[in-house]
Amino acid sequence: MKKVCFILATLLLSAQYMYAQTSGCEKLDKWIETWKKGQQTYFGYPVNEKSQLHDFYEWYLSTGMEVINLNNAGDPMTNTPDKMSTHAFEREVIEYFAPYYDFDIDNVWGIVTHSGTDGNNHGIYFGANYLKNKTKMEPIVYVSDEAHYSNMRLAHLQNLDMRLVKSDPMGRMIPEELEKALDTSRPVLIVYAMGSTFKGAIDDMKALNAVIARHKEIPAVYRHVDAALFGGYLPFTKHKAMVSHKEIGFESIAISGHKFFGIDSPSGLFFCTRDIYENQSDFNVTYLNGNMRMINCSRDAVQPLKFWWLIQKVGSKGWSQQAQSMMECTAYLKQQLDKIGWPAWVNEYSNTVFFRRPSADIVNLYKLALGYDDNFGGELAHIVVMQHVTKEKIDVFINTLKNSKQK
Repeated sequence: MKKVCFILATLLLSAQYMYAQTSGCEKLDKWIETWKKGQQTYFGYPVNEKSQLHDFYEWYLSTGMEVINLNNAGDPMTNTPDKMSTHAFEREVIEYFAPYYDFDIDNVWGIVTHSGTDGNNHGIYFGANYLKNKTKMEPIVYVSDEAHYSNMRLAHLQNLDMRLVKSDPMGRMIPEELEKALDTSRPVLIVYAMGSTFKGAIDDMKALNAVIARHKEIPAVYRHVDAALFGGYLPFTKHKAMVSHKEIGFESIAISGHKFFGIDSPSGLFFCTRDIYENQSDFNVTYLNGNMRMINCSRDAVQPLKFWWLIQKVGSKGWSQQAQSMMECTAYLKQQLDKIGWPAWVNEYSNTVFFRRPSADIVNLYKLALGYDDNFGGELAHIVVMQHVTKEKIDVFINTLKNSKQK
């Protein structure tokens, strides 16, 4: 019965787009048709395929916004926002979300970023500048070997010394390995993974902070949290203390907008304390009403509007419901994999279940992300349980796996 319901739902979705306006370009129309069909089984990557921006685009076109060129260059947290920008909305977005990460409104600075990587770039850049201004010394970046590759790339891009710290089998930075790697004669810039790329691991930030705190001789410390996906849903769960600036003690955090929140193209949020922002290099640009301390000059003015729109349309109640459903479905997926004897693992607080890799046909059908780890038998795949990965879809997936075992 559940399988029949799933097929009917797929047919209804297909019908929704049957009468969509064509582009007049056969290649483009075929591409969108293929994408819409594949969207139903897009399980391997952290995107929200139930985005609520349809009304936004109706408003956007009806008002003629598509012919208005807006640019959010400059600081949205000033009291004199540029009128030909969406700075005022951007500031509202920052001030709305800041308390969810336990920043005080009068002690926070932030922007809507181009992506999670852009947020990490700001975290590492701001951290390095802050430490150099405080100590007149170059910091060393510490990051786990299972954290997102952007952190390694960004340290290289910024010409910073970096040390990879070993992780445990589940993907968490090992405190004892951090201790071994520490150079206590130089400032520490540590990047914490809140949801490692493949296993969905969260570094034990309190344990790692304790390692650093034991070394009073360290000149200065800056902690940045790469919370791309997990920073979206955790604030709306009972585990919200895990993303608390005050509880954990981090100086900055980056969150993706195109994952949990469902914005339809790369975007994100970056937050830090005012002290961090005030200890950046000044680039006074008179026509931008003051300092240009952020990395990007031109910045997207539409993404803040999408964030603002979703705050009005979804808000805390909607995101709390979505986060709860995701966590329930994650537990359900792991339970069902266990029932059929398919080796699978999940980190605490995570919506990412990794498991023994199935056949290539199943990998392709469900767009599964692939990994490899000898600790878990070699070839692996994972599912990121987002808003569109329902229990009904999980049942269909499990039946597909079960049938593949019997062949």
